[in-house]
Amino acid sequence: MNNTPPPKNNRFAAYHQRRLSLIARMQQAGGGVAVIPTAPEQVRNRDAHFPFRADSYFQYLTGFNEPDAVLVIVVCVHNATARSLLFCREKNPERETWDGYRHGPEAAKELFAFDEALPISAFDTQLTELLADQPALWFSLGHDATWDARITTALNAVRAQTRAGKSAPAVIRDVRVTLDAMRLIKDASEIALMRRAGEIAAEAHVRAMRFTQPGHHEYEVEAELLHTFRRHGCAAPAYTSIVAGGANACVLHYIGNDQPLRDGDLLLIDAAGELEGYAADITRTFPVNGRFSAAQAAIYQLVLDAQLAAIAAVKPGASFLAPHEAALKVLAQGMLDLHLLSGSLSEVIETESYKKFFMHRTSHWLGKDVHDAGEYRQGEQWTLLQPGMVLTIEPGCYIRPAKDVPEAFWNIGVRIEDDAIVTADGCEIITGGVPKTIADIEALMRRTSIG
Repeated sequence: MNNTPPPKNNRFAAYHQRRLSLIARMQQAGGGVAVIPTAPEQVRNRDAHFPFRADSYFQYLTGFNEPDAVLVIVVCVHNATARSLLFCREKNPERETWDGYRHGPEAAKELFAFDEALPISAFDTQLTELLADQPALWFSLGHDATWDARITTALNAVRAQTRAGKSAPAVIRDVRVTLDAMRLIKDASEIALMRRAGEIAAEAHVRAMRFTQPGHHEYEVEAELLHTFRRHGCAAPAYTSIVAGGANACVLHYIGNDQPLRDGDLLLIDAAGELEGYAADITRTFPVNGRFSAAQAAIYQLVLDAQLAAIAAVKPGASFLAPHEAALKVLAQGMLDLHLLSGSLSEVIETESYKKFFMHRTSHWLGKDVHDAGEYRQGEQWTLLQPGMVLTIEPGCYIRPAKDVPEAFWNIGVRIEDDAIVTADGCEIITGGVPKTIADIEALMRRTSIG
C-alpha cells in the first residue's frame, strides 16, 4: 500500500488520487516500475526557447510544471508496498536569478505529496537500482528515441548484474495504455477546469465577432482572441488558432492568418485557450459584414442542423460514432437538397461522395490534449460513451469552386464546433456562450463594434 499522506495543498489532491489509481492498476497487473518523464525544453532558434509545456501524461499525474523531471512509481506486489518518486532539478540560486523559481526536491516532495523527491542528476543511477528484481517496466517505448536509449541503458545495466543475483524486468508494458483509459473519464477537478476553459473561449469568440468588419486582417481578429485567453489566465492557445476568411475556410487547418477580410465573405474561427493544462475547442463561422447571404445562410443552417442532431445523439451507452452518423445523415440529405450532390441518401453515404464537402469526422476526445488520449474503438466495436467523457461536436461543409457546383456556393466554408461532457442522461455543452443561430449572430454583430 501507499502510505504517503495527501498533499497539504488541496490544489494537488487530484494528482495524488490519480497516482493512487495508477498504483491500483499496476498492482492488479502484477506490479513493477513505471517511468513517466516530462517533455524536454525545445529550442526555438539560437538561444531562445519555446515556452515550456509539461508532457500531458506527466502533468496529469503530478501537477508539476518544471522541465527536467521524471515520475517513477514503484509497486512491489509481494509486500504490498508502493512508492511515488519525483526526480527534479535541485535549487540553484544563480540559475533562479536568470530563469525563475525552482521547487527543488525537498519542497516538491512536501507540496506535491511524493514519497521521495531526488535530484534529476541521480536519476540514471537510481533507475538501475529501482528496476532490479522487478517483474515489469511500465514505459511507453517508441515515442522518444532519447528516452528509449536511456531506458535501454538502465535495463542493460541491470542485466549486467546477473551473476550478482539481479534480474531485469521480463515484461515491458505501455504505461500510456493504462493512463489513456484513466484520462478518458474526467474527474471533478478536470471537468471544473474544462468548463472554465470553455467559458473563456466562448468570451473570446464573442469578442472576435464584435471586432470583425471588412478591411480588418485575420491576424487582427486573432489578436483579440489571444488577448481574451491570456487575460483570463490561459497560458497559451490550446492549438494554433485558425482565423480563415473567405476561401481560406475551405482549408481545414489553415493557420496563415494574414489575409484581409472582405465584405461578403464568411470568417471561420477555430480557436481556444489552454487553462491549467486543459483545452477547450470551439469553432464558429459568421459573415464579415454581419449579414449572411442566402447561399451562406443555406450552408450554415445545414451545418447547424447537423450539429444539433449530433448533440442529441451524445448520451451514455451510445457509441462514439453515433454523433457522426447523426450529423452525416443531415449533411448528406442537405447536400442533395441543395443540388451539391445527386443520387439517393443511401448512395451518397455508401459511396462517400459527401467527402467532397465533408471530409472529417464529427468528434474527437478533448482534455489535456486538444485531440485527447483514449481509444476510439474497443476491438471491433466503437467505444461506448460514459459519463465524464468529453468530446467535440464539429460537423462542417467546405465548398471549393467546381464545374458541377452552383457558383453561389463557391468558397463557402462552415464549421460549428462545441465541447460536450457526457452526463448521466445526455450531455452538457460547455461552450454555449457563443451565439450560433443565424439570428443571434446577426443580432450580436449589429451591436457597437469594439474595432
